[in-house]
Amino acid sequence: MTNRGSAVVHERERWQVIKAMLRDSGLVRVADVCRATGASEASVRRDFARLAGSGVATRIHGGLEAAPAPNVGSSDRPPLATSSFDFSRGLNVVAKRAIARAAVELCDDGEAIIINGGTTTFEMAGFLRERHLKVLTNSYPLAETLIHDSNCRVALPGGEVYREQKLIVSPFEEDAIQHYSASRMFMSAIAIGPLGVIEGDPLIARAETKLLKRADKLIVLADSSKFVSRGSLVVCPLSRIAILITDRAAPLAALEMLKESGVQTLVVDAEPTVASREREVA
Repeated sequence: MTNRGSAVVHERERWQVIKAMLRDSGLVRVADVCRATGASEASVRRDFARLAGSGVATRIHGGLEAAPAPNVGSSDRPPLATSSFDFSRGLNVVAKRAIARAAVELCDDGEAIIINGGTTTFEMAGFLRERHLKVLTNSYPLAETLIHDSNCRVALPGGEVYREQKLIVSPFEEDAIQHYSASRMFMSAIAIGPLGVIEGDPLIARAETKLLKRADKLIVLADSSKFVSRGSLVVCPLSRIAILITDRAAPLAALEMLKESGVQTLVVDAEPTVASREREVA
């Protein structure tokens, strides 16, 4: 199986993908890894065997299950239970850029928008250079890029910095964003399912829920690898999504699910040699 939207990654990189997926959902299927990495089923099965042999996980029929975590004690601030920004940014890059381009094309100069932290939403930065928007974001690499290389006004929420995910997350309900008002929020997530937009860490889910309260419409950016079962925290139901943007490799069943839920869906061409075009399927 080959993923048109990303290059095939090497063995060690696949192992990092598998470990990240195990952290997200505790269970990984062969097809999920093939879709995310572009590797063959035979390669992924070998990866599963080696990771199981090292004690990282346990083999099950058709997949891999996370091994129980050792009791290593507690810390003042546990890390977020999601993949690092730098690692995730290398996955499905072409599809993410095509989706980001389509997202920016929905914006009107002068409007106030919210962009949550994520590797797909980060790709919006390259298409916002010549735009004049007010942007609130909890992604500090996105904010830094827009500050130095765009005409946008940029606002950041208060909170604690999580270096691996490159996020600013506030644990407080009353913070700097409570007076911000936006016409749209652009959100990425670890998964999209029948229950809605899914996240894997409670702090991230809570932060996104707070941001969502400040926006009229929600635009979700989800490449085709996001329509798999991972994560357990519902940020919002499908009914809250105004538009979802994905790529042409999205499963037909996922597109039907969105259509039945009344979600307007834009599908973009993720081929690097073809100009980004979208077609409305719902």
